[in-house]
Amino acid sequence: MRFALPLGVIMGGHVRVGLEDSLYLGRGRLARSNAEQVARIRRIFSELSLDMATPDEARAMLDLKGRARPAA
Repeated sequence: MRFALPLGVIMGGHVRVGLEDSLYLGRGRLARSNAEQVARIRRIFSELSLDMATPDEARAMLDLKGRARPAA
């Protein structure tokens, strides 16, 4: 994860992480799981005093069904 993600967030953008987006956690270091990538970006957000959307907030922003509307 380079400067692009934190810089994008500082400029008001959104961040998406996960193994389907990138296999790496850093230069030459493979991520072991999506959770490891989320933990890293969460730490970066915390260090920058930025808030992170909850899963429910992200679903609402993206208009996804989630558990509340599985058949909708």
